[in-house]
Amino acid sequence: MEFSWTNEQLALRHSVIQFARAELNRDLVEHEANEEFSWDGWRKSAQFGIHGLPIPKEYGGRGADILTTVCALEAMGYACRDNGLIFSINAHMWSSEIPFLMFGDEEQKNRYLPKLTSGEFVGIHAMTEPAAGSDAFSLRSRAERKGDRYIINGSKTFITNAPIADVVIVFANLDPAKGARGITAFIVDKGTSGFNISRKLHKMGLRTSPMAELAFVDCEVPLENVLGKEGAGTAIFTASMEWERICILASEIGTMQRLIESCVRFALDRKRSGGEYSSFSSKIADMEIRLETARLVLYQAAWLKSLGKHPLREAAICKAYVAEACVQTCLDAIQIYGTSLNDCQIERELRDAIAGKIYSGTTEIQKTIIAGLHGL
Repeated sequence: MEFSWTNEQLALRHSVIQFARAELNRDLVEHEANEEFSWDGWRKSAQFGIHGLPIPKEYGGRGADILTTVCALEAMGYACRDNGLIFSINAHMWSSEIPFLMFGDEEQKNRYLPKLTSGEFVGIHAMTEPAAGSDAFSLRSRAERKGDRYIINGSKTFITNAPIADVVIVFANLDPAKGARGITAFIVDKGTSGFNISRKLHKMGLRTSPMAELAFVDCEVPLENVLGKEGAGTAIFTASMEWERICILASEIGTMQRLIESCVRFALDRKRSGGEYSSFSSKIADMEIRLETARLVLYQAAWLKSLGKHPLREAAICKAYVAEACVQTCLDAIQIYGTSLNDCQIERELRDAIAGKIYSGTTEIQKTIIAGLHGL
């Protein structure tokens, strides 16, 4: 395993940092307070090439491998403080672009991928339901084939980007008697009759990333809007989750690096001014240990994926460890800053980081996956 970035990857990292610092942090406090999505940041990120990082050039992407993609997303987290925007971009990439790329036919790829990579379209998938969260495959949404159409009925909740979506990959069971093997993925376009955004959701963290509930009431889609094939929904969801659990927290590695640097500057300022600082040393060392360990588990999972393997175990370890490490780093930073917290926004960083323990499978679910591979 190679532990150094290539010159091309380092150049990309540098350019992402320059871009994000210059373009993606404007009016963040106001956007966060008002739960406003940054369309300007979305469009600029797409134009820069973030949205299309793992997508082949023939569909408008950069054609980057997974390690290069992780490198760029880590740089985004380091330089962009709008964690909600980064989360929305990640959700768009892993829940819509990757499924289209891996399972779509050529007509579907050509219809959607160029618009998704350019940021013209916002893509989402809809799996989570009020009674099917961590146990995703117990969903109650149903689809029925009638002639040249499928009729979808059901509801979805906690769907990232739902209020701004142009295309939804919705998972519904076409044959409940088959259980998870009956789950099928359907492509539903904005404006389709019977498809509605039922309620916008308000969150503690990632407030600049919009989220809502969806309702499907006798929603009709043509036969050609099946993604993959009938019954392939479980495989599609599992494949996208493998990518997501490896890549979605790469930005939190960058966030952890940024927080460490901020805390070191604060501690050195206290030292120069003659204030108390000695108690900071142990916490900063702990933060550094967590950062480097998080990098190792993330890079290993991405490396294995780049070799064509399916690193279910490593992806679960990565998701669980990085999420917990980022939360603890935020807590340590809060204690270091103490009464000087007002202007540094670490409280917002903590609220955003806590969400990492929940989305894409909770920490508890990741531990269940890891233990399950031992037969437990």
